Amino acid sequence: MREADDVEFGEEVEPEVAPVRGRTRWLRFAGTFAVGGVLAGGLLVAVAQGAIAASFAVSGTSFEVTATQLRGTGFVQYPGIAANPDVLPHPVAVNGFATADLDNFCQSVFMPNNPFIGDLTLRITADGTAGMHAKNMVADVAQVDGDFTLTKPDIGVDASQVQGGPPGAQGRDNDFGMQSTNVTIDNLKQVAWGTSAETISFKGMSLRIVSGNNQCIK
Repeated sequence: MREADDVEFGEEVEPEVAPVRGRTRWLRFAGTFAVGGVLAGGLLVAVAQGAIAASFAVSGTSFEVTATQLRGTGFVQYPGIAANPDVLPHPVAVNGFATADLDNFCQSVFMPNNPFIGDLTLRITADGTAGMHAKNMVADVAQVDGDFTLTKPDIGVDASQVQGGPPGAQGRDNDFGMQSTNVTIDNLKQVAWGTSAETISFKGMSLRIVSGNNQCIK
């Protein structure tokens, strides 16, 4: 489906789920997924065929990312699976960007129950405009919140036919896909299982390990 040049995302309403502005509810993709080992097997086949830009198994820990604004080109989106050999696979939204700039970038990983020292949080920050810049970035996300603007979107594209994103960033035949020449997300809050890119650069990066649960999303 082709919309006008600029589309502001509002609320999405899913069965028995209260709508939240800007949040992508992946329950809509539930019908495209099997469960258990079928999910992991499908992912491995897709990766082997080059249908999903993924080259690593994710850890058992998700991480948070925030930015005051994300500006991306060549945006594609489709359902996928983040696989881990020791836990059940995670249904995710695969978000691909040919380029992405994030202002006032923050990434955090919570590490609970460490012997003798308790809870810790690893935080990476890069302040200012385009504090983080990425080329051909693919993120396996479980949750995204923010105010979205898509330019020249195609919504409902076959996931195996999405174009304009990173090389190889395409989903399975007949899955729901989306593509857009540009995307802007204000007040980005994201929970992800994995991110890969051709390059990622930071301006004035700061890495700190702090005590307690001090993640980016408040």
